[in-house]
Amino acid sequence: MVKASPIKTYHFMPYKYGTELLLDLGRIETLKNYVLDRTLHQVSFYEIVFIEEGSGTFSLDGKVMSISPGTIIFISPGQVRRWEIKEKIRGYTLFFEKDFLHLFFSDELFLYRFQYFHQYSHSTDIKIDERSFGKCLELLQEIEREFGQIQNDSNHLIRSVLYQLLIVLNRYYAGIYNVQRDTYIHADFYRFRSLLEKKFLENQTVESYTKMLNVSPGFLNKVCRQFSGLTAQQMIHHKLISEIKKELHQNKSAKEICYDFGFSDPSNFNRFFKKFTRTTPQQYRKNI
Repeated sequence: MVKASPIKTYHFMPYKYGTELLLDLGRIETLKNYVLDRTLHQVSFYEIVFIEEGSGTFSLDGKVMSISPGTIIFISPGQVRRWEIKEKIRGYTLFFEKDFLHLFFSDELFLYRFQYFHQYSHSTDIKIDERSFGKCLELLQEIEREFGQIQNDSNHLIRSVLYQLLIVLNRYYAGIYNVQRDTYIHADFYRFRSLLEKKFLENQTVESYTKMLNVSPGFLNKVCRQFSGLTAQQMIHHKLISEIKKELHQNKSAKEICYDFGFSDPSNFNRFFKKFTRTTPQQYRKNI
């Protein structure tokens, strides 16, 4: 079997404008080195893509979404992606490092408060009407104008506009997928999401997270259902499947991934993967 090539990772360039600025904005069709072909790749930062024109599909961690005018795609660090473009894409891409926001707000859980980032159970794209999309474009163009005249306090102005945009987008997303839009429900839910990102390999039971959070399993399940519609265990399973798919894109065998993720043997690993995807890891990789 021919093994897949390692996926290229793109990193943020903080000094593009001279002084450190952990956010950037550009036109998809003209931004230098922006990947728009079928190459599998990933980024180490957060990105939101706004499609004004064009069609095709965009694959994110194996989930394929259709592209059309009014589509907005939310991408978290490390997600594997690929474009399949039919008609030329035009629009904006907004990308930033987590420190651009969470250091300012003194809240390391800040980006976990939005439903569309680190999302495993719902799609990470939305299609909105022309008026709502226009409101987003107005905010993007305000940021764009500030990039045209960078000043010492530009990062503060840009941060305030980004914060407004993230809240507006969270409302749109919550309305479309019928999920909780309140960004300030019980903090233990956000801590659980953050821990799950960091600890999923060594901790795959609800009990392990309730001990770290010092809460009961019943309480954690209650807040998880309130905000995500899933139990804590379902969230853990969705995270595992998402990460396994990502590994299957890389230069690793299914057997290696099986033991890396703590499964006792390949047959258990295959059953777990097939239960959630209706295909085996080998078939999934072949389809890639």
